[in-house]
Amino acid sequence: MKLLEKNITQTINESYLIETLNLNNKKILELGCGNANMTKMIAQNGFDRQIIACEVDEIQHEKNLKEKIDNIEFILAGAEDIPLKDNSIDFVFMFKSFHHVPKNMMQKALSEIKRVLKPNGIAYISEPLFQGKQNELIRLFHDEEQVRIDAFEAIKEAVEKEEFKLFQEIFFQSEVTYESFEDFENKMMNVTYNDNNIDETLRKKVEEKYKSFGVKKCSNEKLTFLKPFRVDILQKV
Repeated sequence: MKLLEKNITQTINESYLIETLNLNNKKILELGCGNANMTKMIAQNGFDRQIIACEVDEIQHEKNLKEKIDNIEFILAGAEDIPLKDNSIDFVFMFKSFHHVPKNMMQKALSEIKRVLKPNGIAYISEPLFQGKQNELIRLFHDEEQVRIDAFEAIKEAVEKEEFKLFQEIFFQSEVTYESFEDFENKMMNVTYNDNNIDETLRKKVEEKYKSFGVKKCSNEKLTFLKPFRVDILQKV
């Protein structure tokens, strides 16, 4: 297993990767669903997919409850304490959320994932890599290097202890576009799940860094970044 991959050549939308899995006629759990964009994509593709989507942020969870999609059930819960029966889930998904689990709870979260998965069930854990231009921006106000290392080490330990089999490890990058610095600020800086404590001095520093990646050097410039990811597809053993 590898923490990072510098030479990533595959640029895709993660939804295409997800749809290579056989998710039809399956019971699916998403942990740390955030604004439920991926949840809704999975629910609305294919057929006969029952999805339970968990989120720990109460503000975001209340927003999710307003969604009215028949095959999605939203639950306020974290990965370390999943309120579901043993051997009840076919697939578990975590998108950019495992590193948000407290370090001392990561192994418990993996044990909970294993508990709820059916025999030979699959856990799909997608984590952003601590590299790339967008990361250079975000680390100015929210440095996640250590928590991402902790997340990788926890997954690696679970594989080495043979709690899971590493079915596949995939590195890819996705395009993300911001219409302006204000768009970046709204989507990445003004979020409820991070306590960033950004003052005006830091905001200006981030804005200047954003401008440095452009050509026109203006805050309203649209910019596209390549965001790198690692996906560990684990099978319950």
